[in-house]
Amino acid sequence: MADAYTELARASFESYTNNGVRIEVPDGLGEDLVGRRAGCFVSLHKEGMLRGCIGTLGPVQTCLAEEIIENAISACSRDPRFPPVAPDELAAIECSVDVLGLPEAIDDPEQLDVRRYGVIVSRGFKRGVLLPDLEGVDTVEMQVAIAKQKAGIAQSESCDLQRFEVVRHHE
Repeated sequence: MADAYTELARASFESYTNNGVRIEVPDGLGEDLVGRRAGCFVSLHKEGMLRGCIGTLGPVQTCLAEEIIENAISACSRDPRFPPVAPDELAAIECSVDVLGLPEAIDDPEQLDVRRYGVIVSRGFKRGVLLPDLEGVDTVEMQVAIAKQKAGIAQSESCDLQRFEVVRHHE
């Protein structure tokens, strides 16, 4: 069921896909969207398959609404894994917005839970992120391995771990 978060993301990526126009923050949004700063990820799916996902681990914009607008545009047009979303795809796209809590350092993968926590792996300047509760990611080992692969960290290399919780909004 759509809410203000996913409605804002959809308005943003549809406007950008159809007209190349970045929308302004609409009037009448709740305080959580305009009076709060947080990192977020916008994920686009088509026929159950990932079609784009871009986000920020911490706030970059002036408010969460601006963060959602920017990440929705990036998810539909700048995810290097996919071509830009075309106007004729829009009706088939479903979106979600994950609002991130603050990351916390952990000492052991046993402090992770793939359903509850996302993971950030880092080694030097390399960093990879994986959101929680993703279909097909059923073990902590798999979650960490995917995040390491995304970061370009060898599976045999040690890395620093952080975990974070999200509030997921889905259409």
